[in-house]
Amino acid sequence: MKNFIFLSPNFPTNYWKFCRELKNNGFNVLGIGDCPYDNLAQEVKTSLNEYYWVHDLGDYNEVYRAVAFFAFKYGKIEYIESNNEYWLERDAMLRTDFNVTTGFNAKEIKRVKYKSEMKKYYKKAGVKVARHRLVKSMKGCSDFIKQVGYPVIVKPDNGVGANATYKLNNDDELKAFLKTKPKNYIMEEYIHALVNSYDAIVDGKGNPVFETGLVEMGDLMDIVNSNDNSLYYYLNNPLDDVAKLGRKVLKAFKVKSRFVHFEFFRLLSDQYIGKKGEIVALEVNMRPAGGISPDMMNYANSTDVYKIWADVMAFDSTLVSSGEKYYCAFAGRRDGKNFVYSEQDIIDRYRNNLKSIERVPEALSGCMGNLSFIANFETREKMQEFFDDIIKEY
Repeated sequence: MKNFIFLSPNFPTNYWKFCRELKNNGFNVLGIGDCPYDNLAQEVKTSLNEYYWVHDLGDYNEVYRAVAFFAFKYGKIEYIESNNEYWLERDAMLRTDFNVTTGFNAKEIKRVKYKSEMKKYYKKAGVKVARHRLVKSMKGCSDFIKQVGYPVIVKPDNGVGANATYKLNNDDELKAFLKTKPKNYIMEEYIHALVNSYDAIVDGKGNPVFETGLVEMGDLMDIVNSNDNSLYYYLNNPLDDVAKLGRKVLKAFKVKSRFVHFEFFRLLSDQYIGKKGEIVALEVNMRPAGGISPDMMNYANSTDVYKIWADVMAFDSTLVSSGEKYYCAFAGRRDGKNFVYSEQDIIDRYRNNLKSIERVPEALSGCMGNLSFIANFETREKMQEFFDDIIKEY
């Protein structure tokens, strides 16, 4: 029986399903998390063979001791994963220290976590990238802005989602930003576009065994910074041009045995970087799309991505197939807005379409809203009516 350590099996709250399928496939599933065992949901407990509570997953020494305990008790550790952007570097450090060769090690992780490094591999795949400059001085920023013009985007070179990402429109905003003494930031030309993604589960030879993709209905940075509603949907298949580039990016990064979420921009107008409708690079994520997204992939494709991923981990293949195809819509409402239709009104109107209505965990609410509605539709037109009703205000 192979030993599989899964970090943070309790958060996001649906990630115990990865552990359940690993256990079903014969792995000895060992969880490490910062939630006391007695406070874990029952489904989390039953998906694990054993759990080790640490006070802080951010304390490397504490997590190291947990892995060492499992290695002493069970023997060689074959896998260490979290499927969580926040812990990817932690995963890589632990793999290096415990000689776990499945997954990125500490030397390899930089190219998949730092936006400035990702660009090299996007270029290798033949995908256009935004012009950029690392933020180091006022002069360097000014020289870059003379080249690309305002507005520009500044964001952490190693960051998660759209957190701490800003659009700067003039010199005064640039000066105010630099006064905060930002560390390890990257500045990019502004791209007028919406996000399309390529999501895939990849086998040990680098071939996708499952593919899908999402389309965002608004600018994620603006959603976070203006506290707006969040709207996006999952397709039942990735768009052809996105899938073509996504597969090239897989090869450029030499991805194997992973769940990935690659983000691209689809241009909304002719720009320096390309023509309207063209696909250009945004960033790679070597883990599933966050939050409830894996469940949305299941709804859109009538499948089970948790099992597909666990099958790839165990057997490097899967017999799981897709069924009926839908557009799976996510609408995240912000608290405090005066919506025309109440939660009950939405339930009454879309009872046959709704898959879930849930409060969004605070850690994810910045980009996903506070109350989420997920629903399946057979046509884009019906989905658009749903979006319009969700966000309509007095």
